[in-house]
Parts: sequence; C-alpha cells; structure tokens
Amino acid sequence: MAKINTRINEMLGIEHPIIQGGMQWVGKAEMAAAVSNAGGLGIITSLTQPTPEDLGKEIDRCREMTDKPFGVNLTILPTITPPPYEEYLRVAIEKGIKIVETAGANPAQLVPGLKAAGVTVIHKCTSVRHAISAQNKGVDILSIDGFECAGHPGEDDIPGLILLPAAADKLEIPFVASGGFADGRGLAAALSLGAEGINMGTRFVATEEAPVHQNVKQAIVDRSELDTNLILRTLNNTARVAKNAVSDEVVEKLNQGAQFPEIRDLVAGKRGAQVYETGDLDAGIWSAGPVQGIINDIPSCQELLDRIVADAVEIIEGRLAGFVAK
Repeated sequence: MAKINTRINEMLGIEHPIIQGGMQWVGKAEMAAAVSNAGGLGIITSLTQPTPEDLGKEIDRCREMTDKPFGVNLTILPTITPPPYEEYLRVAIEKGIKIVETAGANPAQLVPGLKAAGVTVIHKCTSVRHAISAQNKGVDILSIDGFECAGHPGEDDIPGLILLPAAADKLEIPFVASGGFADGRGLAAALSLGAEGINMGTRFVATEEAPVHQNVKQAIVDRSELDTNLILRTLNNTARVAKNAVSDEVVEKLNQGAQFPEIRDLVAGKRGAQVYETGDLDAGIWSAGPVQGIINDIPSCQELLDRIVADAVEIIEGRLAGFVAK
C-alpha cells in the first residue's frame, strides 16, 4: 500500500503523519499505545494524571503496550489551582520521553530544558503570530489549531481553510493541521494547504480503544456538526464542547452577564471526567468538535489510520490527478 511520507514522519519516527490530540481524561496509556501501534503518534495527557508520579507510572504502563514512539502533552491554561507543570515535565524527561507536545501558554520557558534533554517539541497554537513566536523560541514542529477544533480554539475565530495556508506562508518548520480532521479527505486537504500531517482528537474518542464509556462514542457517531457549544466566550477563554444540558446552561448564564464564580461548578473538570467514566452525557462539560458530523463508525485505531491513509492516497493520486488536463 502506498504511504504518505513527510518531515513529520521522519522527525517523529512514525509510519503515518497522524498525531493523537492531547485529550484531557482520554489521553491515557491504552489510547496512546493504540495510536502508536497503528502507525501514528500516541499522546499521554500529563494532567489527566493526578500527580507527576502518576504520570511516570502511566508512561511505564504505555511502554508495556507499545514499543513505538509516543509523546506526552502538557497544556498550560488558566485554571482554578495551577498544577506543578515543571514537575510533570521533569518526570517525563526522567522516563526517557523524547516527544513533548506543549499547548496553551507560550512555551519559551520550557523549550530550553526540553531541548537540552534531546526532546522533540511540538507546540499547539491557534494563530499565525503565536506560531511564529514559538518557531523563534526553538520548537521543532507546530500544530496549528483552527476554529473548528474541540477544546480551546483561541479568540480569533479563524477556520483552518484560511489559517493553514496563512501559516504555511510564514513558517519554516513543519506543522500539522488540527481541528476538524477525521478522514482521508481531511488529510489530503491539510497537505494541500501546506501542513505535513494532521492532529485528531474527537475522531480518536470514537475508536474501540478509547478509554471512555460506549455512550460517549455512540453520541459522537449519532450527533451532527451542529451539536457543539462555545463556552466561556465572554471570559476570553473560549472552549468548544459537546452540546448538552450543562453547556447550554453555561452559555445562557454567561450571556446574561454571569462571571466565572457563578459557573465554576458547572465547568469543573472532575464533572467532565464523570461523563467519560459513567456514560452520563449530562454529567458535566466534555469536549467534542463539529467534526462529529462526519464520524459514522467506531473502528479500531489500526482500521482508522489504514483507512485514512489509503483514502488520502486515492484522493491525491486518483481524484485530484483526474482534474488535471494535459
């Protein structure tokens, strides 16, 4: 079978230029190992683990399930009680992790230590200006996150169709496209817009190996591209989440002028974790992107990645080539 080979594959030592998103409460060892075994880059989410020591145990657990490369995500965002970010990174480095994805705040303070440890640094950002800044700070790969993404899309509201080529015009280091990707059509489109791979979150939640309740996976399959909410917009900390009773209430209260203390309990992370554990889709806030409108099944990660790459190759070599008149 034909493959797609980019600088991303070569730099990360992976078969396919497909990266699993650093998904809070989902990026556990079994998820990361399944993606890596399928030829992509699996990611363990640091802050899903309650302590840095637990992250170390999770890295060990992942190594028992795969001998392929996998990375660790560290997302630095405004939070009620800031976790010990540097301690999480210290443990990852001590455990021999060679790929770290940073997101949220500027990674400038973290990059020197990571580079000194021989770590390849991927930084996720939502604007060209932040991408250029991260490139200048020495990161190796960028993940450019469009407005379509689940989680935090930034405050610029620029969709990938514009953001990706705008980034390609200004960047020298390779980048992957994030937000709205689920299939071979998306991979082919991302490559045509200047990216060298894709990052997927919502699509990986709806896989056999994702460590979430079956109700969540089926909801992603059943729902349309209209079933998300943008919350925390009035607080300049926008997050795209699944539409449910809780996110509807958050939007309504904020639109009526509520401040963060009044919705704090509604958006608490532990409530979101309960959704994935119990399958109660209204237990709390949980992330999903509008890409769920083109997610129609719950395959294994191996089936998914093989299909994405095969479909992308067919589109590039077949359908697109067929439009060229000679």
